[in-house]
Amino acid sequence: MTLDIGCYATTMARYNRWMNERLYSVAGTLTEQQLREERGLFFGSIYGTLNHLLVCDRMWLARFAGQPSPVTSLTEELCRDFTRMTRAREQTDQDISAWARTLVLSPPPEWLHYVSLADRADRRVNFSRAIVHFFNHQTHHRGQVTAALSQQGLDFGVTDLIFMPENE
Repeated sequence: MTLDIGCYATTMARYNRWMNERLYSVAGTLTEQQLREERGLFFGSIYGTLNHLLVCDRMWLARFAGQPSPVTSLTEELCRDFTRMTRAREQTDQDISAWARTLVLSPPPEWLHYVSLADRADRRVNFSRAIVHFFNHQTHHRGQVTAALSQQGLDFGVTDLIFMPENE
């Protein structure tokens, strides 16, 4: 496998979807109260962390497309309940996969310009580095969710990218 940015993005989009399907399936066995219970994660609860990932994934997809952010805050609650969040996650993962496939045919420009939600500052960053950040951010916060699920005695299986099924 040659690792250009398109190949990297499509591989990571597959990994993202695979892991989200597994984590949402396991998290779905918890009650809404258990999902929203404070657990000391960066975004408090399992629900809060999964919501943050959904917010950021949508924000970055808009940035990559040169569109305005569809969210106004990194903690904006997008869905009232876990069932709706699961559907939104599935759709967003489909959107990420479709976007990643475009990078195989047409590499991104060198620079990405956007306005930061955190401090409203104009940013200019290397586009490929932003793509790597996008997927790294997902993995980072999913790691927090897996730790919280483990603390509940829930088994979500192996999380290593190298063990992702080849034929999805």
